[in-house]
Amino acid sequence: MARSSTGFVTALTAGALAAVGFLAFQASANAPADLGAPKADASPSASASRSPKDKKAPAAAALPAKSGTGQRVVYGLKADRVWLVGADGKVRRTYEVVPGTVDPAAGTYKVISRTGSVTGTDGVPIEHVVLFTSVNGKGVGFSAAVDGSTPTPDPSKETGGIRGSRADAAAMWEFATWGRKVVVVP
Repeated sequence: MARSSTGFVTALTAGALAAVGFLAFQASANAPADLGAPKADASPSASASRSPKDKKAPAAAALPAKSGTGQRVVYGLKADRVWLVGADGKVRRTYEVVPGTVDPAAGTYKVISRTGSVTGTDGVPIEHVVLFTSVNGKGVGFSAAVDGSTPTPDPSKETGGIRGSRADAAAMWEFATWGRKVVVVP
């Protein structure tokens, strides 16, 4: 009997290792190409491209007063920052964004559309698109460029894309489901 239980444990262990190996392969196949790569320092020539600021900026990271209650997304127009707030009122994540050229009015909205990937109104392939309103016929919402860039939008074009990093947009995608409250503050 000891022999058959040893064989069973060996087979079970081999199966578990195969499953872990398969999951590790899937994770590595879906990881961004630049994961773990050192970040380049900003240079004067990089002024044409904006990037979200450090997520640890102490003053900017505080949730704005009068931003509503309950589970919600808060978008600060002046701060160019997003807060994902849980049902308990605690901030789950906050990050800076690069807004489009069209701003929504301050107020309370709901997520009205979600798209996995599409081409933005600026011609850039984007992913994790979460729309909550429109202005002048342009959808306004959160997304990330597939290439990870966050350039300053062309001021001659009306765009409502509020761009964040790919990781931040993925977090928004998970959090901001259909109908989720979005509060826009000045």
